[in-house]
Amino acid sequence: MGVLQNVRTPVAPGASSHLQWTAIVLRAVFIGLLMVLILRVSQPQSETIWSAHETTGDLVRLALGLGACLWMGIQAFRFPKDADAYRIWLHLGLIGVPAALLLVASTW
Repeated sequence: MGVLQNVRTPVAPGASSHLQWTAIVLRAVFIGLLMVLILRVSQPQSETIWSAHETTGDLVRLALGLGACLWMGIQAFRFPKDADAYRIWLHLGLIGVPAALLLVASTW
């Protein structure tokens, strides 16, 4: 039994600056829309946010929503590391941004 080697596909040549900026903008918009959706869904079902402590379910929903938004906010400032990641975010953003926009519009 030999040692397992880390076999990866060859990394594509560097991405152009236009591709990078487009991917970064689409990624930021996608993450922002998901944060809005999570905040909207995690709002307490009682009257105000200040009465969330009255119901345990509302408090848990609010805490999980704020934790998820905090994690996504941190992820928004971590940029992709290689050219393939920029291409993936470009394709994911072109599909994900309209879908997330529809979800936000339908839950509002």
